Amino acid sequence: MIYLDFAASTPLLPSVKNELFRAFEEEYSNPSSAHKLGRSSAEKIEKVRETIAHSIGAYRSEIIFTSGASEANNLAIKGYVLANQKKGKHIITSSIEHKCILTICHFLEKEHEYEITYISPQKNGIINAEDVITAMRDDTVLVSTMHVNNELGSIQPIEVIGKECFKRNIKFHVDAAQSYKKIPINVDELNIDMLSISAHKIYGPKGIGALYIRDLRETRIQPVIHGAGQEYGLRGGTLPTPLILGFGTAVEDQTIENTFAEVKKINSLLRTQVIEIGGKINSPNIKYIPHILNVRLPNFDAAHFVTNSDFLCSQGSACSSMNIEMSYVLREIGLNYNNAIESIRLSLASNLEYDSMTSFFNSIIRG
Repeated sequence: MIYLDFAASTPLLPSVKNELFRAFEEEYSNPSSAHKLGRSSAEKIEKVRETIAHSIGAYRSEIIFTSGASEANNLAIKGYVLANQKKGKHIITSSIEHKCILTICHFLEKEHEYEITYISPQKNGIINAEDVITAMRDDTVLVSTMHVNNELGSIQPIEVIGKECFKRNIKFHVDAAQSYKKIPINVDELNIDMLSISAHKIYGPKGIGALYIRDLRETRIQPVIHGAGQEYGLRGGTLPTPLILGFGTAVEDQTIENTFAEVKKINSLLRTQVIEIGGKINSPNIKYIPHILNVRLPNFDAAHFVTNSDFLCSQGSACSSMNIEMSYVLREIGLNYNNAIESIRLSLASNLEYDSMTSFFNSIIRG
């Protein structure tokens, strides 16, 4: 089998696996305990907090550990807007955000009477920053935009949006699950107030992520999970020391950065081969990360291929037992139903060989 679904989740790096096994054996103490073993684990957790903070140009005191990017998104958006309702009840996001963000916004619309402006993308899957800026109002309390789209790989104009949010004193949240360690991130240069990341997208363990909150101690945030005061009182629950240490190892490991050029070559090869067999590229031709490529292939049954092929990739639509619902992201960039069900997302890593890619297209041509 050939794995082509790295945007969904990644295997563990050897360095991460070694650290996890060590930590599960040795770091079993509760890091909130006052005894030596507890304090030792707590110190190691703080070093990871510092590592993550340094990687995005933040302070250690601005990093909150969560169970992943979905929880981080919930804490950032619900936590901030519900604690600051007097500042306004208008939120701006895009129509191609991760389903998690859209679900949070729908919840706030229905249960708390927030008004949400959903910005549609251009046909290349990139949001026009001017559309976001035009939508800003005096009662806009938050703008939330993903850094990289998880289906298309398109890079959004975070810097331009962040600069305008800063000028207008609007909080800016960024879901960076797909961009972290693939694109340099400096929260000050990009004027990001809150940033969500996840370990299992960077070859770390599932079940652990983090949220950056600018000036955390001065920012009003309503906890989503109440507990015994862990994580500055914003996220209750015993910290999972082994997962956090594995996360830290994944952040420090430079495999993603060192193989970026190699992944870019694979992306280029795939684009060429798709065109050669009469296919189309759904992903943009500019401003994209090479790790994600969404393609449309002529007379191609994507659902059958995804569920039966030894090439493990994702479909641009969600399958149920009775019907196929086309991807809302593909719909938003102008594809119709037939286009969508011929589309697949290939998400890549450096361990893919040329022969594997050739076999991939041969299997498609053979049907």
